[in-house]
Amino acid sequence: MAWIALIRCRITVGPETLLIFRLLPSPDLFLPSFLSITTPQRHRPITIYFKPQTVQTTAIMSIKVGINGFGRIGRILLRNALEKPELSVVAVNDPFIEPTYAAYMLKYDSSHGLFKGDIEVDGQNLVVNGKPIRFYSERDPANIKWSETGAEYIVESTGVFTTVDKAKAHLSGGAKKVIISAPSADAPMFVMGVNHKEYDGTPTVLSNASCTTNGLAPLVKIVNDNFGIVEGLMTTVHSYTATQKTVDGPSGKDWRGGRGAAQNIIPSSTGAAKAVGKVIPAMNGKITGMSFRVPSANVSVIDLTVRLEKAASYEEITNAVKKAADGELKGT
Repeated sequence: MAWIALIRCRITVGPETLLIFRLLPSPDLFLPSFLSITTPQRHRPITIYFKPQTVQTTAIMSIKVGINGFGRIGRILLRNALEKPELSVVAVNDPFIEPTYAAYMLKYDSSHGLFKGDIEVDGQNLVVNGKPIRFYSERDPANIKWSETGAEYIVESTGVFTTVDKAKAHLSGGAKKVIISAPSADAPMFVMGVNHKEYDGTPTVLSNASCTTNGLAPLVKIVNDNFGIVEGLMTTVHSYTATQKTVDGPSGKDWRGGRGAAQNIIPSSTGAAKAVGKVIPAMNGKITGMSFRVPSANVSVIDLTVRLEKAASYEEITNAVKKAADGELKGT
């Protein structure tokens, strides 16, 4: 099985001690017998010779993740996690599909394209890029035996178990933390780049808010921190989702929502504006918003209109956004 090793070399150059790190695939841990470096004092480049057997190796510890709900979010989460060596998805639960069908859906995606890795099925396991991922089919989260695979961090992406009381059922199976991939009525909510530093590790169940909130909150924070927001209106032009109808059909009290998703622009409500008030308390009650569900399978956009406390030119606003994008909000 392929794995990653961290090569660490401690080299002393005059008064300075350098730590050189290299990532290499294992088991072919080949390290050249020389390494060209520049000292911290910006001396001329020098070449250090050493014996490979003096190198210390340490395996990178990965966070073991379980996914409950192998729909749009669950599958794209697995794809993204495979690109991050610090994450290891070890288990998936979905009561509505079996492993062979799950492998097919992961492999072929109409929106995100063909999965370029290797996918196989071995009994109740998905085998992705040579790594086994246990597949469960439990309806009740309390019955999922996460401890069998060592999964400690569970992503609750069914869209069903969105309260603390419902989501904490995962703890019965051995989970330590549960992250809800949707807004929650009572779970503490965190958005990266906005209030993630307030997380102290105490809550065992938390919410990562919605896709719209993750797009809106960082921009609101930048504008409010620099110029102050008196009030605002947000409109999201949102791709249709799995909850909508492919053709006109009954939709309970939401008559508009029953129209064919690929044929109509459908006004809808959104909880994103309210959620922003939870992650940025100063914005509570200051922003309202609405959504238009449009005939697009992927990609959405948010329009934000605000009244500022301090007058600002267009250039000043764009400069503030660019500074944040290149600094504390820079993605990886």
